[in-house]
This record gives sequence, C-alpha cells and structure tokens, in this order.
Amino acid sequence: MIPEDKVREVADRLSIVEVVSEYVQLRRSGGNFLGLCPFHGEKTPSFNVNPAREIFHCFGCGAGGNAFTFIMKMEGLSFPEAVKLLARKSGIEIEERQLTPAEKETQDEFVRFQRINELTASYYRSILLHGQEGEAARQYLAKRSVEAGISEEYRLGFAPDRRDGLVKHLKNNGAELESALKLGIIRKSDSGWYDLFRNRLIFPIRDARGQVIAFAGRVLDATLPKYINSPESPLYHKSSVLFGLDMALPSIRTGSSVIIVEGYFDHLALYRAGVQNVVATCGTALTGTHAGLLKRHADRVYTLFDSDSAGKKATIRSMELFLEQRIPAYVISLPAGDDPDSFLTTHSSDEFAALRDKARPVFEYFVRSLLFETPPDSVDSKVRIIDEIVPRFRKIVDSVERDLYEKEICRLLGITSHAFRKRMGGAKLSQQDAPTNPDRASQTSDNVQDTLLALLINYPDARAEIVRIGLETVFTNDYLLLAGLLRDKLTGSDDDNVTGILAESIEQPELKALFSRIMVSDAYLADIDWRAVLSQCTRSNEKKQLSSIKDIAARLAVVDPASTEYEELLQQADALRSRKSKL
Repeated sequence: MIPEDKVREVADRLSIVEVVSEYVQLRRSGGNFLGLCPFHGEKTPSFNVNPAREIFHCFGCGAGGNAFTFIMKMEGLSFPEAVKLLARKSGIEIEERQLTPAEKETQDEFVRFQRINELTASYYRSILLHGQEGEAARQYLAKRSVEAGISEEYRLGFAPDRRDGLVKHLKNNGAELESALKLGIIRKSDSGWYDLFRNRLIFPIRDARGQVIAFAGRVLDATLPKYINSPESPLYHKSSVLFGLDMALPSIRTGSSVIIVEGYFDHLALYRAGVQNVVATCGTALTGTHAGLLKRHADRVYTLFDSDSAGKKATIRSMELFLEQRIPAYVISLPAGDDPDSFLTTHSSDEFAALRDKARPVFEYFVRSLLFETPPDSVDSKVRIIDEIVPRFRKIVDSVERDLYEKEICRLLGITSHAFRKRMGGAKLSQQDAPTNPDRASQTSDNVQDTLLALLINYPDARAEIVRIGLETVFTNDYLLLAGLLRDKLTGSDDDNVTGILAESIEQPELKALFSRIMVSDAYLADIDWRAVLSQCTRSNEKKQLSSIKDIAARLAVVDPASTEYEELLQQADALRSRKSKL
C-alpha cells in the first residue's frame, strides 16, 4: 500500500494542468483551462480544468476528478498504479510499506499466474504460426479471411490434439503445475496431468490492461461444444470480464459509445471491418457487473446479438440491466438469419454503419418485439402485453421518457393512459421501483442546490449554518448524499488542497461528477456575502416547496382516495410540510 502522505506529496508536486496537457490541448478561459474532452467525441470544448482546485470536469459527459482520476481513466490504471506513474513523472520515490507474509505470498502467486498465462499464450501462438499441427488452423483462418495482422492483434493460437503438450511446455519452462491447475488450463487425473484445450483455435482473453487472464477455444468443425472457456480462477471472473475491452478503450474514449456482441468471431469481424469500439461477453449472459463496467467507460451502448430467438431474448435481458444502470442503450438489428460475422462477410462497413445509425432504443425494441409476438387483437392479449411491459416500464426513471413511452404504448394498444396507469397500480414511481444508484449526470441540475453546496465547501461559517439548519432541509437526492460526505470530511480540515484529495475519496461516480462540476464553476461565489446568498437560497427552496404542495393538492382533488397514488401523494405532502417547518 502507498502511504497517504506520499499520495499527497505527488498531488502537491504535479499541477493537474501539466498532467492533462500531455493528453489534451488546453487554453485558458477565465480561471479555468478549456479543451476538447478526451473521454467523448465533441466539437465544442466542454472539458474544464481548474488549477486552483486541482480538479477537472466535463460538462458534456460528466467525467470529473483530480489528476489521479484523469490518469486512471486515460490509461486504464488502478489508483496505486496511477499514483506510481505520476510519482515517476515528478521524481518522487514511492516506498510502500512492507507486506505481511500472507500478502507477499498472494503477490508472488499472482506473478506466477501471469507468467503461466503468458507461457501458455506464447505456446499456442507458436503452434499456430510455425507448428505442423497448426496447419489446419492456418487454413481455417485463411478461409475466414483472418489476415496475419489481425491474428497478431488478437494473439490467436492453436492447441494441438495432444494430451499433454501444454503440460510439457510449462514443465520445461519451470512453471508450477499446481498453479496452472488453479488457472484451469491443465487438469489432473489418476493417470497424470493433461491439457484442457485440444485441437482448438485459441483466443486469449485479456483484461483492460492487455494482460492475459484466460483462454477460449473454438473447434474447427461442427463438433460440440463449439467453444470452451477457461473456468473461473483467481485471475478470471467471467461475469466481470468483457472480451476485447483493452482493444476497444481508445475508440470508446473517442466516440463515447460501445457495441456489445456475443461471439469471439463476431468481435473479430467488426474489428477487422474498422469498428473497434466493440466488446464481447465471454460465453456467458450479460451481467449487472458487465453493465456497470460499460457505464464507467461509455455514454451509450449498442447491442448486436444474433437475429434468432435466443439473440432477441439476450437483448431483452440486457435491456433490464441497462435500465437499472441508467445507460442509454440501442439495438442494432441485422437481417433475418445474419449474425455480425456473416453480415460483414457479404456487406461493407458503410452498410453496417447505416444499420447502426438506424438503431432503436432498447425499450422501444422490446415493446415492438412483444407486439409482434403477441398481436393486441383481444382484451386478454392486451392485458398480457401490459403485464409484460409494466415491470420494465417501472425501471424508466426519466419523467419525460416515461411520459412519451406511456403515450406510445397506449396508442399501440388502443387503450387510455388511465387504464395503463391503473394496471400499474398508480402513475407515480414507487420507492421500490426507483433505481438504487441513479446517475446524477442525467438529472437536471438545480441552481439553488448547486449554490448551497458551493457555500458548504467554500465557507466554513456557511457550512456550520447549513449543518445547524439541517442538511435534509436544504438538499435532496445526490446533493444530500454529497453534502453529508463533505460535511464529515471538511469539518476541522485546514488543508489548502483538501478539495483535490476529496475528488479521489468520493467513490460513487455520480457524486464525483457532481462534486467536480461544482468545483470548476463556483468562481461567482468569490468574496460574496455568504449570509445573503444562503438566505436567498433558503427562501427559493421554501417557494419551491410551497409550489410542490399546491401541485400535490391539485392532484389529490382528482385521484381516487382508495388508490395507491392517493396514499403516496399524502405522504409526499406531509414530508414537504415537515421540511418547510424546519426552514
């Protein structure tokens, strides 16, 4: 572990402007520096760097943080790795604390695992390139138009049809077979050690930094199973790994979108066609961890699964994950009978781009597919369709999007909004349906809460007064969560660069983005009368709450008193009155 004082020393030694300037062309704009965001494509600069606060924020995609955050995101590094990289740039020597015996053994074992995987990848690669046993695989790749350059980028290999070819290779190179056993690439029986992969084309599976962590093997004929993957291991957890992510990251950063496919050859076909912002699942269904990983790197996702029934089911399963993670997701539809590999064999990349541009939002795709499979030609079928739609519809949190989809669903089914809402059990989003981790960047900013949060950060006396009033009376949603964190971390702190350190200590991406946005845009509060500003903001909050209570009262007048919505509205009104009484 890196001592905290060393982290601070590195942060103090290097200017964030100096760090970012190695990647982004910056120009001064008032107290900030401005440039084109490296994390998403844009023509008008919205990427701000504040040298006084040692923080950056993009008003286009919401990315933000300090110098460490920037390097982590640009280079795909962990926090310790980013600190070490910047330490080398600033001439600071990092002396980590001495590891315990258990930690040292874990670290040594990790190094052994990595060496074994590299030996394995090199062995399979050499068989494909030079071995007589690799001739069939070479012909297979030539038939599928996989040229030498693409083969090299993927580090493709071939496992010969031998019982213990890899076993002998590992032993000859001094590798521990017990460690290889833990990785699952070799196995052991009563008759001795033997290889997992035999007579298969090998795809090395790499992590985001390009290190080999597992393997996938494909047969060269119609034998089943078509693919086998390395089993779960200390290095490989298939529910959190996306094939090709290391190759896709530069393109994802430029275009801020990612295409996800199911097969290794589907991935290869797209990459070969020049579509490089593509990843694939490793022989498993898309998981919530996968969706979270995609959200960290991309602003929107395109699914490109097979056009058969299994592919449609996979698309709809992924939809629920994307709705929960609040990732804009679209479906690229291929002609019937095609998968990405077969389509790009007979069509150009421009034709594929045209299909991508016509991609439909995943929820719209779901509704249309449902109506195609179950025509709404009877009361019974309409009820069944609504019951399929409602659980997914509840996951849509954006009010405008919900309203538009509700109107479209009712139009397609020939029913009224009242009937649809009644089937839902109330039009309002219930607490249990709300996402547990809403994306702050997609919410509408609140100027009053922005200002109050900036006061809390910049003026200790204002912070004390806001705490006295009660954070819950002036903040809501993510603002309240962030205000609580800042109150705890800023109280008693006299560090001039505390905000730069805070940017790294905030773990939730949506709170980090909110914090960095406030920090790069609060210059208007310099040398102001914080008491006057605080008073004005609290009065604005009071007016907003009064307005909300009036809206609720108007709604209560027309809602059925026996409905769930009526009860929820009463609770909202009581909560607002309670908050108002504290102002």
